[in-house]
Amino acid sequence: MKNVLILLITAIQFLSCNSKKNEEKTNIAAPDSTSVKVEKNTAENVLVYEGLLPCADCSGIQTVLKIYQGNGTMEGQKFELSSIYKGKSPEKEFVEKGNFNTERGLENDPDGTIFVLNWDKPVEKQSYYGYLSSDTKKIYMLDRDRKIIKSKLNYSLDLKK
Repeated sequence: MKNVLILLITAIQFLSCNSKKNEEKTNIAAPDSTSVKVEKNTAENVLVYEGLLPCADCSGIQTVLKIYQGNGTMEGQKFELSSIYKGKSPEKEFVEKGNFNTERGLENDPDGTIFVLNWDKPVEKQSYYGYLSSDTKKIYMLDRDRKIIKSKLNYSLDLKK
């Protein structure tokens, strides 16, 4: 349970929400007070995953993960992760923005994909999400070993666009 709580706390730090379909280039202040340039192009270059993750002391964590694929270079790969603790008063939104990298292979699926959020930060600030090649419309929150969290609880988000 302690590991799940640590994962949830880490995930919350990486969350952000934005419902605009077309956005412009923006300078975003990252948690370490450096400026991260996020290129937000048309909806074709962004993947948006949404869902309700489990919460130890609330009714669930409303989560949105946006993956900005940019121009295909590592510099253009940005993410926004937002979470809202449902049933807490007041409901606050926690937002994390930064860089991501991808790795091939998820568990026994060599064609699966893992997103390493904050890959350029120390490992304790990184989080991992991944999808299997057989179902790219569902992305799973992964543990520190980059494995799908095995639980009766739902640790997945669904692709919205």
